[in-house]
Amino acid sequence: MTRITGDAASAEERPDPTAAPAAAMPSVEARVSGLDWHRLAEELDGFGCAVIEKLLSPGECRAIAGLYPQEAHFRSHVHMARHGFGKGEYRYFRYPLPDLLGGLRSALYPPLAAIANAWNERMGMAQRYPDRHADFLGQCHEQDQTRPTPLLLQYGPGDFNCLHQDLYGDLAFPLQVAILLSEPGRDFTGGEFVLTEQRPRMQSRAEVVPLRQGDAVAFAVHDRPVKGTKGYYRVNLRHGVSRLRSGRRHTVGIIFHDAT
Repeated sequence: MTRITGDAASAEERPDPTAAPAAAMPSVEARVSGLDWHRLAEELDGFGCAVIEKLLSPGECRAIAGLYPQEAHFRSHVHMARHGFGKGEYRYFRYPLPDLLGGLRSALYPPLAAIANAWNERMGMAQRYPDRHADFLGQCHEQDQTRPTPLLLQYGPGDFNCLHQDLYGDLAFPLQVAILLSEPGRDFTGGEFVLTEQRPRMQSRAEVVPLRQGDAVAFAVHDRPVKGTKGYYRVNLRHGVSRLRSGRRHTVGIIFHDAT
């Protein structure tokens, strides 16, 4: 049954297709705690993004992608072209999140919060993030940011996602995670994850991130610190997806702040 831990909200229980047998994969907590967070922090510091390989199994990827047509799991449905966001569509999950996504959101938050706090210190920003995701969500809810933000995206031939930032209120967590649910070359072609970095008084830098099915990319939502000759300065980032050449591509986005 659907449960939620650290993502406080309640709703009528319903079967959860993402709940895999315990022996199929290590628990979400074990997977996340077993990651090389020193390496991931170095990559985030250096490039604004870091790849987490094989975070999800192929079966888990198919189970999450298979939720897309099931209205009961979602609170809203967005067609990008109607809003000038690109082409394609996505759906925001409602609370309670499916077990797997709720677990990932809670487990990924603490190590990312440590990185976010270090970044804010370097940038001279007073904001600090609590150790537990439930406590951070409490801060969001105190500011009337109560709507869940994890989303499931679907692209077809010719679809793309314009460069953007996922900021949904005054309180935003500076890192997020996207997980590719489809297999490049088999399910789709094109559709690369793209990150751009706007540097002060310099030309922008682009990063194209190669992902396989089940791989995740953690990346900066908005600002990150870069060390210069006179200390740290801020750079501004945006992310998007290049044009899909063929097939169908599904991605799940894990955003850690709630929306207004």
